[in-house]
Amino acid sequence: MLKLTNVSTSIGNSQVIRGVSLEIKKGDFVSLLGSNGAGKTTLFKTVAGVLKPTQGTIEFKGKLTNRLSADKMVRRGLSLCPEGRRLFPHLTVYKNLLMGAYTRRKSPKKVQRNIGMVEEMFPILRERREQMAGTLSGGEQQMLAIARALMAEPELLLLDEPSIGLAPLIVKQIADTIKNINQMGTTIFLSEQNANMALKITHRGYVLENGVLIMEGSSEKLIKDDSVKRAYLGA
Repeated sequence: MLKLTNVSTSIGNSQVIRGVSLEIKKGDFVSLLGSNGAGKTTLFKTVAGVLKPTQGTIEFKGKLTNRLSADKMVRRGLSLCPEGRRLFPHLTVYKNLLMGAYTRRKSPKKVQRNIGMVEEMFPILRERREQMAGTLSGGEQQMLAIARALMAEPELLLLDEPSIGLAPLIVKQIADTIKNINQMGTTIFLSEQNANMALKITHRGYVLENGVLIMEGSSEKLIKDDSVKRAYLGA
């Protein structure tokens, strides 16, 4: 579904991503591990069309997408749930969901069906439907951010640091929901500093350090790796 070959990305004069190659197949649930500043967000923005690679190729569903804009990537079936949620704080929960369905706006019945689906997945959003997004708790905002990304009916969902700043109980709830989304058929690429959470729910993972992929393998293998334990699991 997604293939990166020797991808590099620069921001200004700084090269942030350096020669990254990876593959994600349909139905996969893959983690991208790395410390703060490793380049995870830059890599996700590059895949999503927000940033353009300076080198290498990106293929999504078998077609080259290096130069496609972010909105065209959404139309092709890729949604990015960004780090920090990036909600519209002065719009209601319901209107934030509608913004996520922008590329589906010509099918109002389908949009309403999708709102029903995400409200079933996150019942608190139904209760908070007319509440301003900026007044939600951190956990509720993250649920809304994921729900908004799902409104575009993605085949591949990029989740950038969904657990950041959340209490452990909410992290578990978010993790269980993400796992269910994958089991329902959505391919997921999950970026996380919380390696313990990520490796417990994903099938396999990549480790990014200073913009370079330094390790890959099954989640079971990575969670037992001594260097991963020392760097990311506090062991």
